[in-house]
Amino acid sequence: MSARWFEDFALGQSFRSRDYAVSEAEIIAFATAYDPQPQHLGHAEAARSSFGALVASGWHTGAISMRLIVDALPGISGIAQGAGVDRLSWPRPVRPGDVVHAELEVIATRASRSRPDRGLVTFRNVTVNQAGNQVMTADHTVMLPRVSREPDG
Repeated sequence: MSARWFEDFALGQSFRSRDYAVSEAEIIAFATAYDPQPQHLGHAEAARSSFGALVASGWHTGAISMRLIVDALPGISGIAQGAGVDRLSWPRPVRPGDVVHAELEVIATRASRSRPDRGLVTFRNVTVNQAGNQVMTADHTVMLPRVSREPDG
């Protein structure tokens, strides 16, 4: 797909990613490299944690969500700049075998005040498991080039 511009996004517009199955091996590998807490490292360690079983790191859930978001919004990779994430939460853990997908909705758009050739789009991301339970929510704001590249006037 060709590049997507700021003007390609409108309030209320929604997108859904593909499904993604989360494996036990990937949960443990991510945790070993980036978040080595007992609940993420193996069954024996996790059984003694407050979760009582192996769960994915929230940061792992975020990384999976980011991949799904990029896949669901073709044409923004390489031209969009991340401007911030607000309201990040992990209401439920991701467990081995869960199948997740990302649901996105455009909740705000505005021209950049400091860079008139750019616009800001805020997406509400809700990552959901196979049972329909939210496992992550966040508002992502990205800066995109504008078609006109002229200041508003």
